[in-house]
Amino acid sequence: MTDAYVTPRCCLSVPATDERRFAKAAASGADEIVLDLEDSVPPGGKDEARERVAAWLATQEVPAGVSVRVNAPRSPWCHADIVAVGGSAGADRSIVVPKVENAGDLAFVDRLLDGVEAAAGRVPQTSVQALIESPEGLANLGEIMTATRRLRAVILGYADLGAALGRSPDAGADSWAPARHAMLVAARTAGVAAIDGPFLGVDADEPFTDAVRHAARFGFDGKWVIHPRQVAAVVEAFTPTSAEVEHADRVLAALESGHARGAGAVELDGQMIDEALAVTARRTLAKAGRSTA
Repeated sequence: MTDAYVTPRCCLSVPATDERRFAKAAASGADEIVLDLEDSVPPGGKDEARERVAAWLATQEVPAGVSVRVNAPRSPWCHADIVAVGGSAGADRSIVVPKVENAGDLAFVDRLLDGVEAAAGRVPQTSVQALIESPEGLANLGEIMTATRRLRAVILGYADLGAALGRSPDAGADSWAPARHAMLVAARTAGVAAIDGPFLGVDADEPFTDAVRHAARFGFDGKWVIHPRQVAAVVEAFTPTSAEVEHADRVLAALESGHARGAGAVELDGQMIDEALAVTARRTLAKAGRSTA
């Protein structure tokens, strides 16, 4: 499988009900736009929205970083969405699978994509992202992470998960710490990206920016947003500052120098530097678009 998936800092979800929004979203500054065939499209409009998305994906004007959120497995529309998206011509695709509850959900998507790509005469190139939105999905993270070689990211969906848990919308960020930690551990173990779900509001106000900073400090690789005005704050929060990049460079240089002298740990600015801090430094440089190979 070709691996064209690049971990996004900001993912902008776009309703698939209006094609005029697609190009505008692509120009918003978000690293990835997610064309939504699921929650933003009413049942009576599913077929039309699918055709609209497939036609746009087949054009030459589609930029990089476009994903499609299909309808959930076991819904009447999921299989048709996957056939339309996976069989479309053009650049590599990423499919966001909502309401993933177990390995079987992703195995279904994986095998269907195998057939779709074979029929189209294409090598496997459609990657998959799993949206975790239920207690079952959260409990089964371990098996979900190993269900398909296509998996590139997991996203924590707060609205459906909160409703299923009976959690109040104003419960606060701390109430989500266990779920966030479980997802990060599973994602890091599997080597896939961990993306924070959207803040349930359309403004770029103080509560929103607080939530964004909290997600970045917690360790997430990026975050979904639901309005273009929120993009800039997310990109900024998940982009290392010049000072952070400089410090990461110094950490790796100091450790490399120490290793050349036979030392496993060295002192830098009054702090002992070892391989644990080097991991953090490499992740900082990766987020800044720097290769550390």
